[in-house]
Formats: sequence, structure tokens, C-alpha cells
Amino acid sequence: MYGQPVYILKEGTERTRGKDAQRNNITAARAVSEAIRSALGPKGMDKMLIDNFGDTTVTNDGATILKEIEVSHPAAKFVIDLAKTQDQETGDGTTSVVVIAGELLKQAEELLDLDIHPSSIIEGYKLSRYQADKILEEMAQDVPFEDDKILRAVAETSMSSKIVSGEKSPLAELVVKAVKSVAEEKDGEMFADIDNILIQKKKGGSLEDTELIDGIILDKEFVHTDMPKKIEDAKIVLLDKGLELSKTEIDAKINITSPDQIQAFLDNEHDMLKEMADKIIASGANVVLCQKGIDDIIQHYLAKQGIGAVRRIKKSDLEKLAKATGAKISTSLDDLANYIGKAQVAEEKSIGDDNMIFITGCDNPKAVSIIIRGGTEMIVDEADRAIHDALCVVRQVIHDKKVVPGGGAPEIEISQKLGEFAMGHTSKVQLAIEKFAKAMEIIPRTLAENAGLDPIDVLSELHVQHSKVGFVFGVNPFKSKVDDMAKLNVFEPISVKQQAISSAAEAAEMILRIDDVIAAKELSGGPGMPPGGPGGMDEDY
Repeated sequence: MYGQPVYILKEGTERTRGKDAQRNNITAARAVSEAIRSALGPKGMDKMLIDNFGDTTVTNDGATILKEIEVSHPAAKFVIDLAKTQDQETGDGTTSVVVIAGELLKQAEELLDLDIHPSSIIEGYKLSRYQADKILEEMAQDVPFEDDKILRAVAETSMSSKIVSGEKSPLAELVVKAVKSVAEEKDGEMFADIDNILIQKKKGGSLEDTELIDGIILDKEFVHTDMPKKIEDAKIVLLDKGLELSKTEIDAKINITSPDQIQAFLDNEHDMLKEMADKIIASGANVVLCQKGIDDIIQHYLAKQGIGAVRRIKKSDLEKLAKATGAKISTSLDDLANYIGKAQVAEEKSIGDDNMIFITGCDNPKAVSIIIRGGTEMIVDEADRAIHDALCVVRQVIHDKKVVPGGGAPEIEISQKLGEFAMGHTSKVQLAIEKFAKAMEIIPRTLAENAGLDPIDVLSELHVQHSKVGFVFGVNPFKSKVDDMAKLNVFEPISVKQQAISSAAEAAEMILRIDDVIAAKELSGGPGMPPGGPGGMDEDY
């Protein structure tokens, strides 16, 4: 009021306002998008990520790349969270969502240069987002639960951009069998919980040796050397207690005055353990799987009776075993006969340098296992990521019962339809919808660029084919041309596309809303701060 500045923020606080704040955030978000763009599609390049410990990861999986990248800018972190959300919701499309978000912000920046208010851009983007959802629904093809051909095609499409693409056909068949094995009907709808599919990774062999087990594989071995290595017609008991004497929770002392008392004490302990072993033997079980420890004495008695026992099994694996074998998890050794499950074989096998327990031949198992093999640790890890994505997309198709063509076909169709949709709106909102439509072209454009094609020629031909023939045309990177995705069996779950476009648009809208960034002064090395921290504090502080 009197020409004197009034300071309401702490000394050293940085503040960026207006267009500078918007451009700063857009630039940071676009930087993440550009970094990951070259990994999109079957011809995408891989990234080598080296962490602080020198461990190396080679992948083109968007979620994995972004998880390993360390960024400090909040807008960049926000875009990375997009990929995490996409991975949690649908398991695929993590690269696409970040690339689309970056392109939406790039197109919005051009409108900001024309002095169009962010509110108009946000309104246009919001309308476009809802319209894109409707266009995808119109494009969708229904997929019944029995249609294994489409389910395999979806799994192959997901894996075609991964390092394991050379083995995508057998892996896709394995993935579809696994998901359908654990699928259950609830209220007339089919649901598949892929948490019931246990993945075990073992270096050695080749990808061709990866197999589906109709039961559970445990990275364990039988606890006693005298126990049989193979038990047929397995009758299985699952215990979430320890087969050992529990220690008292209070401190106690026993006064022993003669050697006889020591022997009596040991005999009593032995009898208690033998009684526990006798209860298991009496139940008729020949395989005991225990969440906690098993005492040596009990191991001895069980081994004498030809009963196999495994200890220290994870709770989650115990629950999968219950679903696979039909056993119930018991907390007591009484009445065990009513808790027994069945499998054809419980066998200890040598895989690579380790022994593993295979519990197979379960009747209608609702939990199964996949054991992944590969020549190196990196190949096994990448195969694990590829199979996880494939499991997720097959699950999504079983839930949604709908697929759309891949290869950038949905994005081109959305781009064209939004161009028509824009005509009925006011000038500024119309411009925003048109920019949204243009941003959708980034997916087929990137697929073309990564395949070494001319993106302008590819986009022109795609628009012509969509206008004259139909919406099934997309980019075929293997033949370097525009092709019919339906004939090539390239399909993606509708929910992957819907989630990617919706999340990317919401993220762009949120970043565009920010017009003021107030950053508190840093604790060390920030503006106006001594190198050692507040008050010249040394590093020991």
C-alpha cells in the first residue's frame, strides 16, 4: 500500500508463477515422456538401468523403467505415478499412458502460447476424454470366456514388444491356461485373481523350458534326508503353527537337584513332541506343509513313517496350496483328518542348483504355478515381467469381455472422430478438442518412428484407411506398412486403452491447473542456505 514490499514467505523460498510455472511443469513432464518414448511397441528399444549398487536391469517395460528412474521434479514424479497406477489397474499400457500424457501437454503448450486460458483447454480435454471412452466402446469386439484364440492373441500382443517375443506363442498358451484355471464365477460373471498364480524363477535351461504346473511349486526341500523324495497319492496337511515346543512368554527357573530330574525333564519334552508326531501319523496324511519350524525329533518320527515334511512356508503360499489341493489350513493337530487335501504327486526335484517341491496333479486346482527358466538372470527377470503383463491383459479381457484392435488403430479412430466432435463447440474449446485429437496420433506415430518408417506417410495412410475401409487398420512394424490388425490377431483389452487415455488426460488437466509453485527452502544447499544446512550445521548433524 505504501510502496513497501511485504514478505509472507520464509527467506530462501522459491516461487514461480503464471506461465513460467506452467511451462516448468510441462517441460518436466514432457522430459519423462520423451525418455520413455523410444521403448514403445514391438520395435521399441530397450533401456539399461544401473542402480546405486551397480545392479543392472535391461528392459523396455514402462513401469520398470520409470520405477528405476530417480527424479526430483514434482511434475515428473506425478507422471511416473501415472505408470504405477496403470500397472496396478491393468498391468499393461504403462509406456503408452506416459507418452500420451506428454503429448497432451505438448499440444496444450501450443494453445497457451496463443493466450488461451488453461480453463478452456481443460474443458476441451475433459469433453474429449469422455468422448474417447464412447468411441472405444463402439469399436470394441465382444469376447466370450471360451474364445481361447482371442485370449491368446491378446497375450501375444502384450508380449510382442518384450525381449521374450521370440517365444510368445507357447508362453501365451501357457498364460491363457493359467488364468482360465484360476477363473471363478461370481454372480454370473467370470473373475480371475492372478494372485492365485504362483511364479517361480530359476536361472538355467531356456525360455522353452518354462512350464505350467497344475499345482504349486515351493522353493523348499523336505526337512529330513530319510524322507521319501517322491510321494504318490499325496494326502496333504497344511499347518500355520510350528511343530515344536513353544517357549514361555515369561521368565521362569527350574531348580534341578539330581540327574534323574534332568532325564525326566528331557523325557517329558520328548513325549510331548512324539505325541504331536503321532497325531499327524494317525490322521493318515503323508505330506505335512508347515508355516513355522519343525523339531528334529518330530522330523525323525515322520521320516520313519515315510511322511514328507516342509517347514517355513510363506503364508501366501500356504493359502495358494489350500486352493490347489482342497486342504484347509489348520491351527491345531486335533481332528486333522477333516483338513486333508489331495494331489497325485508331491515330489522333490532338482532345478538348476536348487531343490524344489512340486505338488502336482491336483483336481480342478484354483491355484497354479508357472516356473520360468532362462539362460541368464536378466532373461528370467524380463520373462517374469512379460508373463505378468500377459496374465494381467488376459484377466482384463475375461473381466471386460471386450477387446479393441492394437497397432495404434484405436488412437487414429479417436483422432478422426474427435475432429468431427469438435465442430459443435465454441472456438477455444474446439481448439482444445482438436489438439486432443492430434495428441492421440502420438501412439501410431511413435510405433512408426520406432520401426524406422516415415511417420507422416504412415499417419496419412492410416487416416485414409480409417475413412474409407474401417477402424481395424494400424501400424504393422514387422512388415513396415499399414495393415489390418484383426487379420493379424493384434488385440488389446478395452480397459487398457480406456485407463491409459483417461489417466493421461486427467494428469494433463491437473498439471495445467497449476499456476503457482511455492518451493520451501532446502535443508541443505538450497537458495540462501549455508552448505552444511541451517546455521552452518556440519554433516554430522
